[in-house]
Amino acid sequence: MNRRTAIKQLFVVAGGMMIATSCDFTDKSTSIVLNHLKLNKADEDLLAELTESLIPKTDTPGAKDLNLHLFVMKMVDDCSSPEEQKAFIEGLKGAETIKGKGLKDMQTYLAALPAEDVFFQLLKRRTIQGYLNSEYVMKNKLVYELVPGRYNGAMKVNG
Repeated sequence: MNRRTAIKQLFVVAGGMMIATSCDFTDKSTSIVLNHLKLNKADEDLLAELTESLIPKTDTPGAKDLNLHLFVMKMVDDCSSPEEQKAFIEGLKGAETIKGKGLKDMQTYLAALPAEDVFFQLLKRRTIQGYLNSEYVMKNKLVYELVPGRYNGAMKVNG
């Protein structure tokens, strides 16, 4: 074996080991990388249930089907102030009492929150924003016509 090849392979193996040890393969981490929020898989699952209670599955996909909880997590992580992020985490921890309960209990819990509650405002606003900007809504519910729109050459103009 060539010494140069052996050294090259040694560095490839060492680099691979460094990369592999830095990865988190536990099932307790969230599905997406968050920079500011400290959430675990249980928090993500609870958030998925809460977003599903706002937009439940009917003949259209619900919040879980559209992964709106991931959108909410990313938007709160990237676009909210540290105070709002702290209030969001505290509100999520407060909602752990209803974890695992049915849709009606979740909806009752959210309805009981005051309208000025930061957690509720962020959750509701970001869930609706994610739904309206989802691929499903954009492709199936909104009809978009390029500007300036249709040309109707037979239209009479009053003037």
